[in-house]
Amino acid sequence: MMSGQLDFQLAVINREETKRKVEAVLEKYRILLLTQELNQLPKVTQNFSIELQTYTNQFHSSTEDAAIKNVEFERERSEFIRRVSMAVNRLGYKERSILIRRYMTETDVYDYQVYSELHMSERTYHRYKSKAFYNLAFALRLEIYEDQVVSGA
Repeated sequence: MMSGQLDFQLAVINREETKRKVEAVLEKYRILLLTQELNQLPKVTQNFSIELQTYTNQFHSSTEDAAIKNVEFERERSEFIRRVSMAVNRLGYKERSILIRRYMTETDVYDYQVYSELHMSERTYHRYKSKAFYNLAFALRLEIYEDQVVSGA
């Protein structure tokens, strides 16, 4: 018997909530990937007001505000897409193939189409898909543990 052996318990993963969170991220990935333009356009209505000249770096123009929001959105979108892509690319070939074909293409594809295309049985497909979700959740730090309080969002 080893007297210096460490004893620890691994937390139990809430698989259903984790799966739901990963699917939401993959859906957001698909939407952001397809988003071409942002609907936050500058305000074009004419506004008459007298404003004293200021010498600060604050912006007062709605056009400038919209431009800043657009740039921030593009940066956040690019970072999100990069992060998800890198995490998916770290998965094994079969896991990666399933996620890319099922969730990361422009068209909506069903599970049966993917496992037929990959020449897998339905059971094997779902085993690999489950493993892919589990590994992606850890890679993106999306895992939900049983002892965590689950919010409605």
